[in-house]
Amino acid sequence: MQVIRTIAWIVVTAILVAFIAMNWNRAPVNFWPLENGNYIHFDWPVGFVALLFFGLGMLPVWLYLRAVRWRLNRRIASLENSLRATSAAALTSPEPTPATPLETPSEPLQS
Repeated sequence: MQVIRTIAWIVVTAILVAFIAMNWNRAPVNFWPLENGNYIHFDWPVGFVALLFFGLGMLPVWLYLRAVRWRLNRRIASLENSLRATSAAALTSPEPTPATPLETPSEPLQS
């Protein structure tokens, strides 16, 4: 499984590098309007701009999924601890003794 994941990451990296190499033309990017009507202006490669905004779009989803994973791991740990505590309590408690002793048959069995 590790080999497949490594191969998948190599393919994704190769595709990203090819995308950036094919889109290395500079494009004007206006970020923030200024008081005089102009913008804060940058000329960045198109591939870099696309990857930057893809990453910015993925950031909230990644943070949400990390929070869900953290919450579920805490829940699993809590359940495991409660199970461990109940198991330990069951092992340390004495076994119940019968209320009345077993009765032996009053007459012997005849063969």
